[in-house]
Amino acid sequence: MSTTLDRVPLGTGGPLTGVQGLGCMGMSAFYGPTDADAARATLERALELGVTLYDTADMYGAGENERFLAPFVRAHRDEITIATKFALQQDPADPAGRIIRNDPAYVREAVEGSLRRLDVEVIDLYYMHRRDPDVPLEESVGAMAELVTQGKVRRLGLSEVTGAELRAAHAVHPIAALQSEWSLFSRDVERTAVPAAGELGVAFVPYSPLGRGFLSGAFTDTETDLSADDFRRRQPRYSGDNLAANRELLNPLRRVAEAHGATIGQIALAWVQQQGPLRGMTVIPIPGTRHVSRVEENTAATRIVLTDEERAVLEPLASQVAGDRYADMNFTSAGREQRE
Repeated sequence: MSTTLDRVPLGTGGPLTGVQGLGCMGMSAFYGPTDADAARATLERALELGVTLYDTADMYGAGENERFLAPFVRAHRDEITIATKFALQQDPADPAGRIIRNDPAYVREAVEGSLRRLDVEVIDLYYMHRRDPDVPLEESVGAMAELVTQGKVRRLGLSEVTGAELRAAHAVHPIAALQSEWSLFSRDVERTAVPAAGELGVAFVPYSPLGRGFLSGAFTDTETDLSADDFRRRQPRYSGDNLAANRELLNPLRRVAEAHGATIGQIALAWVQQQGPLRGMTVIPIPGTRHVSRVEENTAATRIVLTDEERAVLEPLASQVAGDRYADMNFTSAGREQRE
């Protein structure tokens, strides 16, 4: 394997993994039609480039993403870290709705399904995808910890939790990774979650570091550039007047990109990657793609170092973004962050 990425620990005492991972959701769900052969080639090319953390979830395509990844995982079991998640279900009464379940019985049920679909004996990193505040965190994480004791899971992770919630969970069982949205357009996690992760030695795994493709220029108009079933059409910041306003925010990225001979997506990713050394913590972004050319572009961004002046140019962008990242922000930790 030709490795170009640096390696960093996945949590305190965790295995070394490439400093950039791969989000696999779009290979099976949410982003319109997929070319399965192209997606498989992307998985293999990512590994050649040093990507070792592959991210999925049981709700991506109602389990189809885990099944899709299974042959790749089997072929490279000793080379990669496979991460999956539980806690989200599609609402049968509302195709766009989601049900969150954190109860211990569901934890035990969900892991068996993921093990079966991935065709593995143990999951390397098992995340709680979203938190239901009505279920005590100690009960949920306690049930997850039992999976480690039983040898079904190696390490635990959380997604979209606050700093206080991360600390509470970590007191029950060591948390290896926290996965939440973090990008030039989405920085609410810096309030409490990022500092807590740094203090506890928890790796931070930013999802959507490219703003679901918008920060890479993958689309500029949801109506013309995306298929009818692409869920980004329903996201507030990519709709109507918000979309037009946010397009203007790409201009500073273009200026910095031109200075580096890079793409705007590479600059956006470089900003996220650089948060690790700047904050003295492990940061492993997981940009998602289904294309070999994109994974080559994304991994090359790890070699770009932005100057203080360039970061200052990009600093105001998040505060100027129009629209929320989800139509229902209760789906995120942002509101709970504000209350801490």
